[in-house]
Amino acid sequence: MPQQLSSKEQSLFRQVIKYYESKQYKKGLKAAEQILRKNPNHGDTQAMKSLIQNSQGQTDEAFALAKLALKNDMKSHVCWHVYGLLWRSVKNFEEAIKAYKFALKIESDSIQIQRDLALLQIQMRDFQGYIQSRKTMLQQRPQIRQNWTALAVAYHLAGELQEAEKILTTYEDTLKQTPPKSDIEHSEAVLYKNTIIAETGEFQRALDHLEAITKNNLDRTAVMEMRADYLLRLDKKEEAAQAYRDLLARNNEYRAYYDGLEKSLGLDKSDKGSRQKLNELYDSYAQQGERIDAARRIPLDFLDGDDFRKAADRYLRRMLTKGVPSTFPNIKALYSNSEKKQVIQDLVEGYASETVVNGSAEKQSDGETSKNFHPSVYYFLAQHYDYHMSRNLVKALEYIDKAIESDPSAVYYNMTKARIWKHYGNLQRAAETMNHARTLDERDRYMNTKCAKYQLRNDENDKAINTMSKFTRNETVGGALGDLHDMQCIWYLTEDGESYFRQRKLGLALKRFRALYDIFETWHEDQFDFHSFSLRKGQIRAYIDMVRWEDELRDHPFYTRAALSAIQVYLLLHDKPEIAHASLANGVPDMDGMDANERKKALKKAKKDQEKKEAEAKEVEKKNAAKKGGTGADGEPKKEDPDPTGSKLVETKEPLEEATKFLTPLLEMSPKNIEGQNIGFEVYLRRKKYLLALKCLLAASSLDSENPSLHEQATRFRMTLSSLSEPLPEPISSIIEKNFTLLPKSTDLVAHNEAFLSRHKNSPRHIHAYLKVRQQLEPTSQSENEKQMQALLKLENIELEEAIEGLLLLDAWSSGAEVKKAYVDTARERWREASLFPAAII
Repeated sequence: MPQQLSSKEQSLFRQVIKYYESKQYKKGLKAAEQILRKNPNHGDTQAMKSLIQNSQGQTDEAFALAKLALKNDMKSHVCWHVYGLLWRSVKNFEEAIKAYKFALKIESDSIQIQRDLALLQIQMRDFQGYIQSRKTMLQQRPQIRQNWTALAVAYHLAGELQEAEKILTTYEDTLKQTPPKSDIEHSEAVLYKNTIIAETGEFQRALDHLEAITKNNLDRTAVMEMRADYLLRLDKKEEAAQAYRDLLARNNEYRAYYDGLEKSLGLDKSDKGSRQKLNELYDSYAQQGERIDAARRIPLDFLDGDDFRKAADRYLRRMLTKGVPSTFPNIKALYSNSEKKQVIQDLVEGYASETVVNGSAEKQSDGETSKNFHPSVYYFLAQHYDYHMSRNLVKALEYIDKAIESDPSAVYYNMTKARIWKHYGNLQRAAETMNHARTLDERDRYMNTKCAKYQLRNDENDKAINTMSKFTRNETVGGALGDLHDMQCIWYLTEDGESYFRQRKLGLALKRFRALYDIFETWHEDQFDFHSFSLRKGQIRAYIDMVRWEDELRDHPFYTRAALSAIQVYLLLHDKPEIAHASLANGVPDMDGMDANERKKALKKAKKDQEKKEAEAKEVEKKNAAKKGGTGADGEPKKEDPDPTGSKLVETKEPLEEATKFLTPLLEMSPKNIEGQNIGFEVYLRRKKYLLALKCLLAASSLDSENPSLHEQATRFRMTLSSLSEPLPEPISSIIEKNFTLLPKSTDLVAHNEAFLSRHKNSPRHIHAYLKVRQQLEPTSQSENEKQMQALLKLENIELEEAIEGLLLLDAWSSGAEVKKAYVDTARERWREASLFPAAII
């Protein structure tokens, strides 16, 4: 039975709550101890004490005390509420929801508990539960507008649009007078209601409603955009055209407005008859101001022949005379059309010619000399020949040198030269050139980050973090790297992790990839506070966009990159468990060629080296802590990293389970990423989850039936099924045989592989897949496979990256040193400047 407190102790208990809410934890603990001295089994006080302990980082003690509090008073809503808060603090939302529901059974009128439950339900996307919680809160306090809006949001997110609209309309009907125009919450709410009506597909009703609220709405641009869109959807083209003209009067550089105007006028870029009218339309806008760019650039998308040549000439001369650095990025989209690409190349090369006075296609003087063009023309041509669709690196380097000669201090010229060296494959010179470009303007943060990126691509991790430290505070735990973690600088962590992976420093690589995984987890959790904040501030449309963005969060390209790389590390750890030792994972060469004694010695030496490194790292950390004190610049206590080299991560006993943590969100959020499906197959095959492996194969086949990895994996899957020591259970085997139509049992795998080669004789990656399969089907053919791999280097269309993949494949086959050296020598004859061939493999 719960103990009853005296009036003095009840007052003291209320003080405990106030101390907790004001984060005066020491005073709160002191007051709680004072109560517990007289009432040692008082559950509510024990619960509040556990909550304070949890806030001080004593999570285990807090849970133990909270369970004791529940044992002493199972019928206390405070104890159950606190228990839920503890579970919420450790991100176990399912258990927290259970605890909140127990608390509500005891205290059904508690607004605070109901609010906490609702926030967790929307966080977990339990829309039906969220609807019920919001209904209850609305019934308790119908006078508060945000309760009505929140219930509408709940119905909206659950897909019940009519109910959402009905809730908002009901509240509006209760208003005795229309709120003033200055009421931001009302302005947003009525516009939110309009978006709900539009989502139902009733655009005429949405338009009528929009016309009714336009006069008093504060977001003028949004109203105009929505009105133009509705008119266009309703085929009221004349009114829509005027609406888009009004929008262009506000912003004449926004392409979406031009697209809307084109549709309103019934003009189609693919129709030759419309092109003249379109050209006249854009000319009329271009004449409205000298600084207008979009109206001059857009016609280049649909014009062709002489019309395109004249328009491109005018546009390029105008931009290059001004020396606009973004000219090439602005027009490179046109290169998908080979004729336009050639016209642009001819025009700009004409500008660079000394025999042309003004660079025009007609070679007629208009008073401008060619000297006005030269630096920007050389810069344009350097980018042109560096671009992958028109690549000629020799010419690119020639033109960028001319540009630099004319203006040696131009940052962007030197940056482009660094990019050219990167495409040559000479990462050392690329990094050095980019660093030189950075020194030309040390206040430019963009150049600083580009330099660090190039240094990471060249595996100069220490130089990169030193470069980044020029724009970080360097006062947090871990210095510049710690600051980058705090700022969630995902591009740096990704590049850093990939660099360590290339160096076979798997522990440090996993540290970076795990940090990226945690950042995305943090972004997912950060939405929690906005569930209440957005309603309180009335920013409902932005809130809906945020919730939908969070639902697709791990579709982000950087998560995909990190997940793919992390999974590859874990697959390597599974396939070669001997490198699981942290020191081996941080740069020790592969031991495939060692005998048992040599391997044992290498492991022993690696262990000693690792212990020495960890001791040195701890010593440095202690010295830094002594110098800077016990807290960082943010006032938070400094925390020592217990695993600075990632040794614990790399020594995991279950690498495939760790890989699955990265894989599951990847497959769920990026199902059309074929690399994700390929690597998913590798994980599931090793885990002997054959149905899931087949699912990945079928998904990859639907995306690209001729994908080289798919060919190799499908063959390996058939071989695996045929070589099982025990047959699969009947339901599984029947499902596989029914759905695995890529390679039926009767298929001759050798003939199938040869047919694949005949379809892709000129594709290096497809030939790699063919050779992988032949190596598996006929291990005695390795010598012939190695010769064919070297012959691939003579293909005209082979890229440097594909040549490196071939070297990695030779390493996977444990080819001899002479074979790999001959391969690299042949490759370097073709790519003389390349420095990308892994030294550890050679």
